[in-house]
Amino acid sequence: MATSALTNPERRLAVAMRSAADATWDVASILEACAWSDQAVASGAAVGLVDHGLIEQHDATTSTVHLGEHGSSALEHGLLEARLLAWLSGSERPDMASLNQSFERHESGPGIGLLKALGVTIEQGVLQCDDLATAQQRVADRTAFLASLPTDEAQADAAMVEHFRRRRGLIEVESTVHRTWTTLPALHELDDEALVEKTTVGEITPELLQQREAWEAAEFRRFDVTLPSATPRMGRTHPMQALIERIRTIFLEMGFSELVDDYVQTAGWNMDALFIPQDHPAREMQDTFYLDNPASLPIEQEHLDQWRAIHEHGGDTGSRGWGGSFSDDIARRGLLRTHTTVNTIQHLARNPTTPCRVFSVDRVFRKEAIDRTHLPEFHQIEGIIMEEGADLPMLVTTLRTFYAKMGYPEVRVRPAYFPYTEPSLEVEVRWRGKWLELGGAGIFRPEVTEPLGCMAPVCAWGMGLERLAMLVLGLDDIRQLYISDLAWLRDQPML
Repeated sequence: MATSALTNPERRLAVAMRSAADATWDVASILEACAWSDQAVASGAAVGLVDHGLIEQHDATTSTVHLGEHGSSALEHGLLEARLLAWLSGSERPDMASLNQSFERHESGPGIGLLKALGVTIEQGVLQCDDLATAQQRVADRTAFLASLPTDEAQADAAMVEHFRRRRGLIEVESTVHRTWTTLPALHELDDEALVEKTTVGEITPELLQQREAWEAAEFRRFDVTLPSATPRMGRTHPMQALIERIRTIFLEMGFSELVDDYVQTAGWNMDALFIPQDHPAREMQDTFYLDNPASLPIEQEHLDQWRAIHEHGGDTGSRGWGGSFSDDIARRGLLRTHTTVNTIQHLARNPTTPCRVFSVDRVFRKEAIDRTHLPEFHQIEGIIMEEGADLPMLVTTLRTFYAKMGYPEVRVRPAYFPYTEPSLEVEVRWRGKWLELGGAGIFRPEVTEPLGCMAPVCAWGMGLERLAMLVLGLDDIRQLYISDLAWLRDQPML
């Protein structure tokens, strides 16, 4: 055993016990030998030495029978069966009507059972006892038993104890554990130096650190951080905000810059610029929050002309476009952005030739019915890399790095389809033994980037923050993230 693990109280008790090797120690003798006044200190030191295998603990349990809350009243006024027998012997007509008049309702009911157990019978409503003397003697024995209390259960009449246990409040049986300790050979094998009490330091302060001799000679208090403790009630960051800050920190560490932009956008920038056809189902009213005021927003005619050419016949990109007729009015419609990609596209339009690595973590809006996996307002994690040489392996490596920093080292990608990226892929992480899809990624199509003046390839990705939050926090209902459940919020880990 490492003697350095002994506390000062354990050392003092060990010294005292070694001086009387054959003695049996209880709390009182420990308090006297160690000059302590606190029983908790004495018991704690003894338990510590037991845990170290230096002494042995012995528990002896004794049970004492004493009067219960109704026992003293029964002795003073007589047991119920004693009063009933007295009434029976002195009544001219001991029938049920007379019984109910002479005793309270809560006494007459149980009283009948007690009388029957004593040999009393009831014939045609009249109570009679063939051996009244024997019944009275049995009741007298019960009264004498109560008068003898308190007494050790081992010495008490077992039949009487069992009888009164079944009657509420007349007796109580209280068990007491008498604990003693004796020494083991290991205690006497310890070096005397190991039992010298040392200065114990429970808190490291600047003043202590300046006194080198003091802290080098001191013993530092051990703390068991696995023990349960009260959680302080204090202000805390909401788990969603904490997760956003964690993601922001990871991207900043990876060399990205943050991008923040407006919620309100035009359908042109939100969809047309991303080569989403104007008859795409995602544009319908049931999927997108279109604005009544303003119903439309201005867009530079240059962009409208570029999008028209791209959508109708592919422009100068080599694409055949979607065909059909492009509508400027549809492009000008105001809406709440359905993804944050609209803001990265606008960033590229403003900086078409400047290499960049940008990200955003912001709100998006879609007309979704609220259920366990959908909300009409949620967050999206968005990012792009635009530079010469950007390619699919760079994109996959970036995503693997991000998820590894989030605590999910197992990542795989699968081919997918998105209107504005080619090639496109879905990102999955390994979670609880299964693969979970968390987002989409790909290389922006030429139809998206060339009209903006971007000739370098652009890696892009997007993922839902709430789905990632459910993964991190172990939730199966997305609504839990926004319910004002203070108990749940207090129990959440610091992210």
